[in-house]
Amino acid sequence: MAKKKDSPEPVDKNQRQNELPAPKGKLLAIGGKENKNGDEETEVQRLSMDFIKTEILKRFVEELKGENPMVAVLPTASGEPDKSAQDYVKVFTELGVKNVKVIDIKERADAMLQENCDIINKADGLMITGGDQLKLTAILGGTSFLETIKDRYTHHNFIIAGTSAGAAALSTPMIYEGETAHGMLKGDVRITTGLEFLKNVAIDTHFIQRGRIVRMAQCIATNPGCIGIGLEEDTAIMVTEGRNIEVIGTGLITVVDGMKVTRNSIYEIETGQPFSIFGLNVHLMAEGENYTLPVFEQIIR
Repeated sequence: MAKKKDSPEPVDKNQRQNELPAPKGKLLAIGGKENKNGDEETEVQRLSMDFIKTEILKRFVEELKGENPMVAVLPTASGEPDKSAQDYVKVFTELGVKNVKVIDIKERADAMLQENCDIINKADGLMITGGDQLKLTAILGGTSFLETIKDRYTHHNFIIAGTSAGAAALSTPMIYEGETAHGMLKGDVRITTGLEFLKNVAIDTHFIQRGRIVRMAQCIATNPGCIGIGLEEDTAIMVTEGRNIEVIGTGLITVVDGMKVTRNSIYEIETGQPFSIFGLNVHLMAEGENYTLPVFEQIIR
């Protein structure tokens, strides 16, 4: 007679949470056009009573650890990497950081060099500039350089900031292109795997300025287990423990939650047709608001 198999022990939620330790590092995802000394102010910045010059980058500097912290600047995404890098070297120097190192990675071979990994191991913070997020993932994905960054973020008090494309690349799924301005037609929005610092979270930038809520809705329609976060310009989220969000800056953060979607037509229609979606939960949050990503809790149930 076959021996009856023991029933599996129920997994305690708290036990599983302990098996998935929260990262010790922090993420600062910026919606683009964060104020730097000498920048021309945008219309929102001029009109907002809450506008503070270099507020977001000051917060990045405040989060650095140690008496003489090092900041690494990664301009890989930029079409003008030297200029982009020097803009950040200048502003961080003005904010009191004496040790700023530019990492020159233009192709995948550069991301395999130990000398570039050594910079990350010595740095206390990393600034990823704007540009093209697909360029970032294509060059960094699967490299020792990216693994070194992930190790620093997971196990150390290490802060990663990304602006515009640098912010969009932090998430997975990652929106990298739209066929039309608004993303209302099936197939308009192109999505791939990002750098995976925030899983089951899609980040889009310049969100209100460029009217991107519909393309985020299409991303969520195809990935309803994800949370969409739209970052407006000169506005950022500080993410701690991989899930706790604080809003910083001049504008608004838009959270698009599709976990309670009741119906969507994305799988029923042909490419090029407009899609429908019902039951999206949308939050708008200004500076000082806090939000806890429900994704982690969803995974460990």
